[in-house]
Amino acid sequence: MNVSGVILMKDNRKKRAVIFAVALLVVAICLLASLIKTDIYNHARHHATFSGAELFSADGDKEKEVTVTAAARGSTWTKVFDLNGEGLIDPDYQAFTYDFTVSNNTKDEVSDFSFQLTFHRDVYLMSAWNGALEIHQCSSAGETVDTVPDLREFDPDAHILETITVDGDPLVVMHDGDYLIYKPSATMNAMEIPIEAREATTPGFILYVAIGETIDDSVLTIDYGFHRLLTSEPLFWIALGLMLAWVVGVTVYLLTAARIRKYQERHERDNEIINESIETFTGFIDAKDPYTNGHSKRVAIYTRRIATEFGYEGEDLDRIYYIALLHDCGKIGVPDNILGKPGKLTNEEFAILKSHSERGGEILSRFKSLKDVEKGARYHHERYDGRGYPEGLAGENIPFIARMICVADSFDAMNTNRVYRKKLTMDTIIQEIESNKGRQFDPQVADVMLRLLREGEIPGEA
Repeated sequence: MNVSGVILMKDNRKKRAVIFAVALLVVAICLLASLIKTDIYNHARHHATFSGAELFSADGDKEKEVTVTAAARGSTWTKVFDLNGEGLIDPDYQAFTYDFTVSNNTKDEVSDFSFQLTFHRDVYLMSAWNGALEIHQCSSAGETVDTVPDLREFDPDAHILETITVDGDPLVVMHDGDYLIYKPSATMNAMEIPIEAREATTPGFILYVAIGETIDDSVLTIDYGFHRLLTSEPLFWIALGLMLAWVVGVTVYLLTAARIRKYQERHERDNEIINESIETFTGFIDAKDPYTNGHSKRVAIYTRRIATEFGYEGEDLDRIYYIALLHDCGKIGVPDNILGKPGKLTNEEFAILKSHSERGGEILSRFKSLKDVEKGARYHHERYDGRGYPEGLAGENIPFIARMICVADSFDAMNTNRVYRKKLTMDTIIQEIESNKGRQFDPQVADVMLRLLREGEIPGEA
């Protein structure tokens, strides 16, 4: 594989690594956001107020997160309170058992709640279940606050609350404006909290009011919080979906990369075999003349360097290198006595020598896997002024690959010892290329070669 191809592969791997890293970061951000969002939601406090018909209705508003509905049970009984000592004998107060149903209308768990019930008339608390009651009694002397863990076991002597005793029952006095705060029980017997999704719990009270009155004008304010599972947070599922997509993407990439790597290794082996085969073949050609040994490979290297300056890269550079490497393959059919003749060739001998370009083109015309390979061999002796061979093509009609090989081939011929002369000095070579611009050489290609030679990009030692 060529160097540019390796660099491109590394760049692609880096880009993919960055993409996967960014994608993983997005997944992590989504997951972290879902955790934070869930935590914030679980620590938030919520409030709702119910009174009048809304509180004392058969069904609460299911559109609300949490609703509280109150209802009095059918069975009641009466007592004589005679609060003013008038000697009453007829009952003047009636007992009600009220159920307060707290409904969770969401898909999340209500982790805890408490509610405040404010009375707007005198009532007397007898019992409550299952939680504790924080009683607030207001008077001209101030507010009295006391907590009763279980009103069913109420001992007036153990508390500072205003109470009365009727028929042996201790009752907590609640005047207009007094209120209680109900704190539910989490014991195994009660299990009022937590309230599961779409479920409800029902604490209750037994209290007395004057006959003919109710507590329908009471106001209830509930305070509650939720416990949302992470799996109930939509952003979590988005993160999970992205994570799954990321895992699938990485897996597919790794499997694909493994297959590509296997293909590339096989491709590299094939290229090595092709390169070694071509170099072995050109070695046979160069071996026919010890004075030109290594000529084909040097011409290929020079041609590839020139092509780089014209913007060729990757596989195109490889192709140009191989075409240049095979440019003299037609010499395989030229007799050794002509190739190695130290003196001047006869016209017949020169015609045989020149035929190597056509013969090379014919040989390589069957090499279909390397595009335009025959053009390098056939046309590298054409001249820009049209005085070359075998077809006398001129200027832009000469394939560009052949024009590059022409300059590289001529440079190597001048820069190496030949049977008929010693190699030329670098100054002489530069002068020759300069003077033959537009004649033997394409001016643009010649200028590139001259710049490479002057800057030392192509060394003078062969």
